[in-house]
Amino acid sequence: MSDPLPDLIEEVISHSELNDTGIGVSEIIAQADEDEMALLLESLPIEERLSLWQTIPDHKKLDVLIEMRGDAREVLISATEATKWDKLFVDIDAENLLELADSLPEALVDRAYSAMDRIQRKYFTDANQYPEDQVGHWITHDILVLPHNARVRDGIRLIRREMPRHTDTIFLINRSGHFSEAVPIAKLYALAEHIPLVDIALEDFTVINAIDEGQIAAKEVLFSNYGALPVVDENRKLIGRIDVTTASELNQEYYERQLMASAGMDENEDLFAPVRKSAKGRAIWLGINLLTAFLASAFISMFEATLQQVVALAVLMPVVASMGGIAGSQTLTLIIRGLALKQVTPANMRILLAKEVKVGGLNGVIWAIVIGIVAFAWFSDPLLGVVIAIAIFLNIVAAAIAGVFIPIILDKLKIDPALSGSVILTTVTDVVGFVAFLGLGTLLLV
Repeated sequence: MSDPLPDLIEEVISHSELNDTGIGVSEIIAQADEDEMALLLESLPIEERLSLWQTIPDHKKLDVLIEMRGDAREVLISATEATKWDKLFVDIDAENLLELADSLPEALVDRAYSAMDRIQRKYFTDANQYPEDQVGHWITHDILVLPHNARVRDGIRLIRREMPRHTDTIFLINRSGHFSEAVPIAKLYALAEHIPLVDIALEDFTVINAIDEGQIAAKEVLFSNYGALPVVDENRKLIGRIDVTTASELNQEYYERQLMASAGMDENEDLFAPVRKSAKGRAIWLGINLLTAFLASAFISMFEATLQQVVALAVLMPVVASMGGIAGSQTLTLIIRGLALKQVTPANMRILLAKEVKVGGLNGVIWAIVIGIVAFAWFSDPLLGVVIAIAIFLNIVAAAIAGVFIPIILDKLKIDPALSGSVILTTVTDVVGFVAFLGLGTLLLV
């Protein structure tokens, strides 16, 4: 699919408006990869998406669904005739069904499960023993395995028969199926066939536990310099592997989830989801934000008399809130990333807090002076400049402290800091900023 996505979207929509699929659209479908078709379908309004979906050959539809986000593909799943599913499920395997299971009705999951062979059913059942946030849920089973006593000739014979994607090592196991060693394939061709594989095994080869967090395991794979790493269960029995493609997908999904969660949204949300569904999903966090806004307003109302006497305070209030919000969000983002990567621990939290307070203090002094001078020049009132300068300094320091503690506390409470941290932070910086600014204004200006 060589045309840029915007051009393709325009072409599909224009043909749809003419009630004609058109030769150009047919060529798009014939040439496009599954991931390209998935991206195009997600970019189309519902009516055009359904129209294009009907023109995609049945043998491509399952792979296209797998590449799509959950909400977007649910529309297509609902529009697919019940009689077609048996044909679509002909080549489905455990990995594909795991990807689709959350979007498929239970009855279709059962039909897909029945279409798989005994081995794939076992893989599917075993994977579901682990929750979606653990790497054991997402392992692949196309691995090269040999017994611990295998020799170079056995390795060469094995790789001549099959070579799964991203395979640069052979995994060795003992009689109980426990992972033992990893042998680099590149070394096999230069050695005599009788040499034991354990003699050329890699030292300190990273092994992933099935209960490890998916995103953390993905990082280990991506930084390992190998195409895949073995995954073992709690008894160190080899159950599969995670390759760089799966790791990249897990990593991308994690950061997309973090990005969407920062706005109180689901990473699977469809661009063209029904208005009512989208509004419902976003209304919760709008309501929470409204409550926090009323809380800030309640503190402002305590200084109503002051605002009536010194109108300049009302003009400058947004500056105080904005500076605190930006400073706090910078610290918040840094700490959330550190928590996700397991870099923030009780051992270094005090040092980290001290560092962020110092950063906040330095920025607070600099910007307090700048804003104080601007306020003095604007309103010709030196005391007003002093008031806003002190308030800016206090709010930026408070924002730094809140930016450290809020995500740590939420993480301990098992609440996603990316989802709710920014709402709480905004409330803290608004309240601290307004109380400091208006309180000082009451003391010094009225």
